[in-house]
Amino acid sequence: MTRTQAVEEYVVCDRTGGPYAITTGPDGALWFTLVHSGQIGRLVPGQEPTLRQLDPDSGPTVICAGPDGALWFTEYRAHRIGRITTAGEVSGFALPTAQCGPFGIAAGPDGALWFTETAADRVGRITTDGSVTEYPLPRTGAFPSAIAAGEDAMWFTMNQANTLGRIGVDGHITVHELPTVDAAPVGVTVGRDNSVWFTEIAAGRIGRRTPDGRITEHPLPDRSARPHAVTTDADGTAWFTEWGANRVGSITADGTVTVHDLPTPASEPHGITVGPDGALWTALETGALARLDPVAAAATTGSVHRTEQGNPS
Repeated sequence: MTRTQAVEEYVVCDRTGGPYAITTGPDGALWFTLVHSGQIGRLVPGQEPTLRQLDPDSGPTVICAGPDGALWFTEYRAHRIGRITTAGEVSGFALPTAQCGPFGIAAGPDGALWFTETAADRVGRITTDGSVTEYPLPRTGAFPSAIAAGEDAMWFTMNQANTLGRIGVDGHITVHELPTVDAAPVGVTVGRDNSVWFTEIAAGRIGRRTPDGRITEHPLPDRSARPHAVTTDADGTAWFTEWGANRVGSITADGTVTVHDLPTPASEPHGITVGPDGALWTALETGALARLDPVAAAATTGSVHRTEQGNPS
């Protein structure tokens, strides 16, 4: 275990495994994907990790807790949706569109799982019994990426179209342009106030769309940080990973950004989630999970920066 005052790192595999996304399961454990080795991992804080081997070339990418008490994940290279129970039983569902490249996945407000198809310009919906519906996007070459649930709809990023998308449970899609050209949005999450937070990996900004439609983009102190994933905590603070800068950051609704260095250089932070212990947990592609204690982080303050209002629209 590697530690700083606010951050601890727990090795879960060798450097070739590739921890990518992470979520808290219904069993109180952390579940994560190993994109390079084709495995699903489980970690109870304080215990040893367990790994479940899939097809080594399947490319498990994003994982989420499903409405049925199981974990659901995308298999980016196998073009499937996978399911694993908390007991470790794995099943998979082929998708109707070949070579579609499923990436983001999240449980929706309708009791189904919703996912993006990066290579097919579609958003998909899969029920817990495996029935799949695909909805074509109004853009081509959009590369839909992360997806998150709102109160009555799903929100997703279109990385190459420079837009946010909203899809209702009826399949109706609306598109929202971003103010910054070529921002390349990736991560997305919906806060308790129904604001949509998203990362702009190419612009070094964190964006926020309020329920009234106002979009504000907050520039990060390090514009080359390449922010990747984002989640929100119980207080409504958004937490994000800086893949290019080896940091975890937070941003409040007023634009105050705080960043924390990770202990191991070049650890490639990707997915982030609030863990069962209330800490922030991040998947590091070089083989570990990082735990950031928000209480200790507040005491050390990290590097604090108040952004300007960015580009409102």
